[in-house]
Amino acid sequence: MIFGRSERGKPPVEPVTLKILVAGGFGVGKTTLVGAVSEIRPLRTEELLTEAGRPVDDTSGVEAKRTTTVAMDFGRITLREDLVLYLFGTPGQQRFWFMWDELSEGALGAVVLADTRRLEDCFAAIDYFERRSIPFLVGVNCFDGGTRYPEDEVRRALDLDGDVPILLCDARDRASVKEILIGVVQHAMAYAERRHSPVTT
Repeated sequence: MIFGRSERGKPPVEPVTLKILVAGGFGVGKTTLVGAVSEIRPLRTEELLTEAGRPVDDTSGVEAKRTTTVAMDFGRITLREDLVLYLFGTPGQQRFWFMWDELSEGALGAVVLADTRRLEDCFAAIDYFERRSIPFLVGVNCFDGGTRYPEDEVRRALDLDGDVPILLCDARDRASVKEILIGVVQHAMAYAERRHSPVTT
């Protein structure tokens, strides 16, 4: 079935769209993650890093990075004829955080990508989603040569509630990213159920 078409004689199906944000620190792999699963060529708003930006763009730990997202990354996945998932990768640097409110409008949930070499870089994203009651999970992007820590150590370091999922992933690998996105949807559904369940005394 081709997106936007239906069987002969039947009206086109109007798909339900879901929106998931991909957030995290500078250089953590957000653009790579969106590109790994998008069925369309991802919309990217990357610009070259310049000498003028050195005072505000902290490249510690990602010295080889040459570009940065200045607006957003956008990708699309058609799950079935009537269900489409949109991915929005947020810019990582503080000077672009003013865009997050617009991007988060109507989001089902979010992925906070984390790099264990620079965990502090994802604190701002975690705080943002917690304050706005947007369900999220933490995807620990396993960089080549990076140390892998047990889930409980990562949870303590990030001061996460016990119900926030933590999953290991490889942002370059399509199958790995799909597991992350499935996890976000499942967590968002469970989160919604908890919020709407009657309180018993």
